[in-house]
Amino acid sequence: MLKFHDLLDNAKCYEQLRELRWPEGICCPRCGSDNVTRQGRDETERDKQRYYCKACQRRFDDLSLSVFSGHHQPLKIWMHCLYLMSLNLSNRQIAQELDLNESDIYVMTQQLREAVVAKKPAVTLTGEVECDEVYVVAGHKGQPDAVKKRPARTA
Repeated sequence: MLKFHDLLDNAKCYEQLRELRWPEGICCPRCGSDNVTRQGRDETERDKQRYYCKACQRRFDDLSLSVFSGHHQPLKIWMHCLYLMSLNLSNRQIAQELDLNESDIYVMTQQLREAVVAKKPAVTLTGEVECDEVYVVAGHKGQPDAVKKRPARTA
């Protein structure tokens, strides 16, 4: 039986990640310097490129300091999870499609959602702003005495 995640190549996922993460060229995720050299491939994942930053003298790879770093699932599983989340599938459906535990999918989707929210820019309102249908609670169904403040306790 052919699984959904077998349709995508891990190498293509890394290529796409590099293009999205560093559109103007690779730079250090810690200091932002573009004075970077390639340092070969990762031993466990041949498609993952390693780098060395000459400015801060630190090593990093394609996934360093990203939501995908430090996890045992391959990048193509994360990409498929993102795609299935965009289709508004439940965690149970995603787990079945990717042939993973529901608890693993829960952790993955939670981290992906938190990362998206963290990158979301702050909303700023400008110009004229209107607000319709404001509902203000004035009391408990005609019992305004129920919401009055009680006197402070004395010791």
